Amino acid sequence: MSNLSDRVSYLKGLAEGLKLDTETNEGKLIEKILEVLSDLAAEVQSLREDHEDLDEYVESIDSDLSDLEDLVYQDEDDLDDEEEDDGDEDDNIVEYTCPHCGEEMTFEVDSFDFDEDYLCPNCHQPLFPETPDEEE
Repeated sequence: MSNLSDRVSYLKGLAEGLKLDTETNEGKLIEKILEVLSDLAAEVQSLREDHEDLDEYVESIDSDLSDLEDLVYQDEDDLDDEEEDDGDEDDNIVEYTCPHCGEEMTFEVDSFDFDEDYLCPNCHQPLFPETPDEEE
């Protein structure tokens, strides 16, 4: 559909060129039809402009939403990576060898109490003997 307003104007020009008698029923009908066509053409043009404005606005919102999703999902991906790292139980376990008998054992870092005197389950000697500096 080319420019609808131009086409309606062309039809109005044809009607004027035919010198229709607007006093007859047929002339009045054609005149009113052309007025309605002119109003419809103006309304369609207005709707096109509104549609173009809305289309630009939706594209802008879509772009902003895409940026926001990138930020949100990037943060979630970072959190997922951290949770995977935290879920690795080897990070919470420390291996230790008894200084007296060489027995190997493991301790959970989170539940380790530094105030407690740990004894070797094999030789029953203190696992962490006090050093001369600590005795003072």
